This record gives sequence, C-alpha cells and structure tokens, in this order.
Amino acid sequence: MAAPDRRKRKKKVVVKTLVRVFFVLLLSMLAAYISNQVTISSKRAELDTLNEQIAQQKTENEEMQRILSGDADQITEWVARDSYNYAAPNERIFVDVTGS
Repeated sequence: MAAPDRRKRKKKVVVKTLVRVFFVLLLSMLAAYISNQVTISSKRAELDTLNEQIAQQKTENEEMQRILSGDADQITEWVARDSYNYAAPNERIFVDVTGS
C-alpha cells in the first residue's frame, strides 16, 4: 500500500508543477501580447503623424514647382514677398497677430 500512495503523491506533485508552469507561461504570453499591442498602437500614431507631414511636404513641393515653373519676374516677386515681406505699390498686407 505504501507504493501506490507514493505514486499518487508523486503524480500530484508533477501535476501541480505542470499547472504552475502552464500558468506562468500563460501569464508571460499575456504580458507579451499586451506589450505588443501598446507598441503597435504607438507606432500607428507615429505613422499617422508622419503621413500628415508627408502630405504637408507634398503640398509645399507642389507650390514650389508651380512657382519655379513661372517666369523670372514671378520668381523674383515671390522671393520678395515671401523672404523679405515686400508688398506691391498700393497694396496693404494684414498680419494676423493672434497667433492662431
């Protein structure tokens, strides 16, 4: 009778150990999954920001191409207005100082 009791106890210990190992593995997999989801979310937000920057840069590039495709007088006028804040004769320039 002593031998079957030892086997039962040994079997219970093995089962308990396997359950604990399974539980630890399950928790570590859950932690890794949550960590990956957080990383994916932050990378998607970063991607959205970069896509917005790309769209803005494309718009600026198109404007530059339009300006540079004009004649020399148009380019000179654009540089004077944009870089030096010059205005044409009898032209009023309104500056928004509200900061928005």
